[in-house]
Amino acid sequence: MLSLILEVSYAVMGAGIGAGLAAIGAGIGVGRIGGSAMEAMARQPEASGKIQGAMLIIAALVEVAALFALVICFLVSNKL
Repeated sequence: MLSLILEVSYAVMGAGIGAGLAAIGAGIGVGRIGGSAMEAMARQPEASGKIQGAMLIIAALVEVAALFALVICFLVSNKL
């Protein structure tokens, strides 16, 4: 019985750590995307529309990947 409780608590702890790492990774990724886009727009202001559009699409993809990771972590923690 005790081993089952420990197994469940380890799964919940692992899911929490995984969710935190996914959120941190997404924050770092979006920050780098934004910084690089600002630098590119400063170098070529005439291309700022294309750069901004590409930046928003890539940032959305990063956020979707992070949300997917969070959902998987919560499913694992609720499974047990």
